[in-house]
Amino acid sequence: MYEKIFARSFSRYEQKKLGYGAFVCSLILALTFCTVFKPYFGPLPPLNLRLSMGVGLRMLTIEDPSMSLSLGMASVEPHTSTTSNPSEKPGEPNVEMNTSAPSNKSEKTVQVTVEAQSPSQPNPPQKTGHIEGEVDPLNALKKSEIGMKLVTKPICSTAEPRSDFCEMNGDIRVHGKSSTIFLASSQVENNTTWRIKPYARKGDETALKHVNSFTIKPSLMVVNKIPQCTENHRVPAIIFSLGGYTGNHFHDFTDVIIPLFSTSREFKGEVKFLITNKKAFWIAKFREILDKLSNYEILDIDGEENIHCFPRIIIGLKRIGNEELSLNPSKTPNGYSMKDFRDFIRSAYSLKRESAIKIKEGGNSKKPRLLIISRRNSRAFMNKGKIYTMAKRLGYNVLIAEADNKSNLSSFAQTVNSCDVMMGVHGAGLTNMVFLPENAVLIQVVPLQLEWLSKYDFGEPSVDMNVRYLEYRIKEEESSLIQQYPDEIRDPISVKRKGWFAFRDLYLDRQNVMLNVIRFRPTLVKKQSSFCMSRSCHFFLFFFFFLIFP
Repeated sequence: MYEKIFARSFSRYEQKKLGYGAFVCSLILALTFCTVFKPYFGPLPPLNLRLSMGVGLRMLTIEDPSMSLSLGMASVEPHTSTTSNPSEKPGEPNVEMNTSAPSNKSEKTVQVTVEAQSPSQPNPPQKTGHIEGEVDPLNALKKSEIGMKLVTKPICSTAEPRSDFCEMNGDIRVHGKSSTIFLASSQVENNTTWRIKPYARKGDETALKHVNSFTIKPSLMVVNKIPQCTENHRVPAIIFSLGGYTGNHFHDFTDVIIPLFSTSREFKGEVKFLITNKKAFWIAKFREILDKLSNYEILDIDGEENIHCFPRIIIGLKRIGNEELSLNPSKTPNGYSMKDFRDFIRSAYSLKRESAIKIKEGGNSKKPRLLIISRRNSRAFMNKGKIYTMAKRLGYNVLIAEADNKSNLSSFAQTVNSCDVMMGVHGAGLTNMVFLPENAVLIQVVPLQLEWLSKYDFGEPSVDMNVRYLEYRIKEEESSLIQQYPDEIRDPISVKRKGWFAFRDLYLDRQNVMLNVIRFRPTLVKKQSSFCMSRSCHFFLFFFFFLIFP
C-alpha cells in the first residue's frame, strides 16, 4: 500500500534523486559514527620503549635490533671528536652501551650516549687517535637485554671513615688541567657538583693539604655546554693521588697500594690509572705492582689539556673500614682479603717461598733465618752488634738490612721472603711483613708510650696476613730518652696534653733503643722453638740456651 502511495506522490526521476540522497546521507552518518567512536575500536597501540632526553632532544627510541636512533623535534649528529674509532661507520651515531649489572640486581643497565649538534654546524675533522681495549659492546648486547636505563648521576660514597670515592658510568670526560670531570647528561637537576680528594686518609688535614681536589660536574649534552673528546678510551679509569704521606713505606701500602688493589683488581688489568700529585720515584718503586694491576701506561692527569673520555670512572680509592694494612672480605669489593693481597704480591714479585721452614726430628737441619730491620734517624737499635751475636749463638742465620726509598723494592722483597723471622723497632720498615712467607714470625720491639700504636699498626694486621706476632716492650732503661728527657719520661701525661705533634716529636722522632739482650733472648728462643716439631728439638734448644747464657 505504501509503495503505491509513494509512486503516485513522486515521479520516477524524483524517486531516483531521493534514493541517491538517502544513500549519501547514510554514508555521511556511517563516517561520522566511525570517526566519533574510532578510539574505542580495535586493539591497543603498541608500546614504544622511550627515554625522555629533554633540552631539545625529546625522545630517544630504539626501533629495531640495528640500534638506529630516531629523535623527534631535534637534529642529532654523530658523537664526534678529534679522535675516531676506525670500526665506526661515518654518519652513524656513536652509541656506547654497558650491559654489565651489579650482582645484587637482576635487571640489565644500558648507558646510551648521544650528543646533539646544531644542523648548521659542520662536524669537526676526524683525527687518528689512541683507542684502548678493542671491545664492541653492541655485539655483546642480547636482544632480550634491551632494558633501557639512562645513568646520569655519579654514585658517591662518603660514609667510609678513611676514604671518599665516586663511581660513574656513561659518557665521562676528564679535563686534567682544571681538575674537572664532566658527566654528559640529558638532564641536570639543581646543578649539583661534587668535590673529592682522591687519597685514602680522610679527615687528616696534614695529609690532604698535599692532595689535589677534583670537581665532578654533570653537564648537558649540547654544543658549547661540555668539552669535546680529544682522546677516547674504551677501558675504565681510576683516579688517585700520590700526595699525602706517600714516600713513607707504611703509608704507601695502607693508603695507596692495598686500597688500589681492592679497587682495581676486579678489572683484571683492563683499567687505566690517572695519577694526580705525581711522584716519579714512587711509580718507579712500585712498578711491578702497578704493571700487574693495569695493562696500560699510567697517565699523569695534572696539567692535561686534552679531554680524555671514558665509559666508566672511579675517583678515589675504596678503603673500607678503619684498620691499617687490612682488607675485610665481608666489606671489600668482590670479597678480597689480605690472603688474596699477599698471593698477588707473591705473584707480582715472583716470590718463591709460600711457607716458613719447619724443622722435624731426623729431617731438615736448616737453620731459621732472621732479618733485623735497621733504622738510622730514630727508633734505631743502638747495639745491633750484640743483637747479631746473640742471634747467631742461638742458631739463627742472621741478616741486617735497612728498608728505605733508595732500596730496590723487588730485591728487598726477595730478601724478606727468604727469612723466617723478622724483627725491628716500631716503624715503617715492619710493613715489609707483607713479603714474609706464611707462618713466619714478626717480632716488634715497642718503644716507650707506643704500645697502642704498635698493636694497631702491625700487631692486629699480622693476624689477617697469617704471620705469627710477638712484641717486646722495652723498659725505661732501654730507651735513649731516659738520659735526655728524664722528667718527660716519668710524666708522659704532660707530654700528651701538648697534643699529637709534641708526642710524635718526643716518642717517635727522638727515641732510640738500647736492647737488653739478656732480657730479650727468651723471645728469640721461643720463636726458634716454634719451628721445631719434636720434643727432642725443644730440649736441645733450651739446653743450648742455658749453656751459652748461664
